[in-house]
Amino acid sequence: MTQELNDNTLTVVSKRTMLQRLKVIGPGAVIAASFIGPGTVTTATRAGASFGFALLWAVVFSIITTIILQEMAARIGIIAKKDLGQAIAEQFKQPLLKFASIWIIAIAIAVGCSAYISGDLIGTSMGLSTLFGMPANVISPFIGVLILILGLTGSYKIIERVMIFLVVIMSITFFTTMFVVQPDWSSIFKNAVVPNIPTGSIVTIIALIGTTVVPYNFFIHSSMVQENWSKPSDLKDARLDTVLSIGVGGLITAAILITAGATMLGSDVRNVADLSIQLEPLFGQWAKVFLCIGIFAAGFSSALASPLGAAVTLASVFGWKDGMKNKKFKLVFTIVMLIGIITSATGFEPMQVLLLAQALNGILLPIVAIYLLIVMNNKDLLGNYVNKTVSNIIGIAIVAVCIFLGGYSLVDVVKTFL
Repeated sequence: MTQELNDNTLTVVSKRTMLQRLKVIGPGAVIAASFIGPGTVTTATRAGASFGFALLWAVVFSIITTIILQEMAARIGIIAKKDLGQAIAEQFKQPLLKFASIWIIAIAIAVGCSAYISGDLIGTSMGLSTLFGMPANVISPFIGVLILILGLTGSYKIIERVMIFLVVIMSITFFTTMFVVQPDWSSIFKNAVVPNIPTGSIVTIIALIGTTVVPYNFFIHSSMVQENWSKPSDLKDARLDTVLSIGVGGLITAAILITAGATMLGSDVRNVADLSIQLEPLFGQWAKVFLCIGIFAAGFSSALASPLGAAVTLASVFGWKDGMKNKKFKLVFTIVMLIGIITSATGFEPMQVLLLAQALNGILLPIVAIYLLIVMNNKDLLGNYVNKTVSNIIGIAIVAVCIFLGGYSLVDVVKTFL
């Protein structure tokens, strides 16, 4: 009897421990929900349809990169109790260098977020447009207004819960489909670890990286962790949150690419109907409906993160206080949303806008990553929690790879016009 009670006690403790661990999920889930948008669904589907499993290594690289860089951003928030933008603004004492750094970051992130919001709203509306037969450019402004209201009246916690819920929906849909299509797992594992750049794939690779390692997410993360944690001892929970949440986000991206590679190789992806082919093995004639729901969930979460990223970044580099309550914060959020609402209403080709936004982000990434690494080596700011040698080597390697791919992409574009 005593042994039975002890066993039951251990089981309860174990369950509580697991539940307590899951409760740490928060800011990391917001980051995952942010990068799993219509651009991710579109880019990963096109990658699989065009190149099979060959670009799976780019997804793995992107996720490892995101986890490493987002952990650095979270460390700044918890240890220094500063947003990344604030840390960058305080890093440089020389007036000209300080001024240049603040405006480079502000402009780069503002442009990136503006490009993203247009693609996200158009992408979000693609699902509902296909489902209800209404033009996407008619639906997207209404979605934009809804997000604007939520952003101006909500709080970090409300946004966090909404985005976690949307990640759960996407996870169930794409994971289940991946196993139903029964892909060649040996080929998957090989392509996940062996880099390969097939002819004509460089823009897609840049887009895969750009859709995952999103520069404005560094600023969001460093800000949001301060709502959850405040002590060095909390770093363990923050890291668990980062690894679990972003890992799940990466698996969603991989699952989309894998199912597309297994079911759509050689297909030309032009619209949501084409995207839904990958879900037919699981949902049959309902595939289009479920993909529309998935696209809407992905787009809504990302469209919410884009103006939030711009507002958080500008608030931190310019020293605005009170977060979402600050009038300037709300103004930036509103301006970015209005840009998205107006541009999405003009009827741009959604697939091209989404891919362009991902590619632009891939080019902006090295700029922000370099500033992040500089701050992470500031001992006055982080004390004993500065980057170790290994972290710096990995960070420099990541920046070098991103610069190479970005340069390769620009050369590719120039050749196209010559």
